[in-house]
Amino acid sequence: MVTGLEILLLVLVLVAVLGATTIIQTVRPFIVNAVVGLLVLFLAQAVFGVSVAITPIALLIVAIGGLPGSLLVLLLSLFGVAFVP
Repeated sequence: MVTGLEILLLVLVLVAVLGATTIIQTVRPFIVNAVVGLLVLFLAQAVFGVSVAITPIALLIVAIGGLPGSLLVLLLSLFGVAFVP
């Protein structure tokens, strides 16, 4: 026989799973942008020898901006404005 506590736990687990999927779907584009941007920064350092200081601000710009954000960080570093190691 199913008790009220079991039904309550089932509803709570269902709400938690739906909440987790919503959070993951919301955060997924930022994760993809961050990975692509960091890959561009890594390739710029490995292939072209550009040195960029990876700071939390640079990571935030890259995570939100993706490829254009990483190009912005690279340009700011090349011109000596910011993110210079």
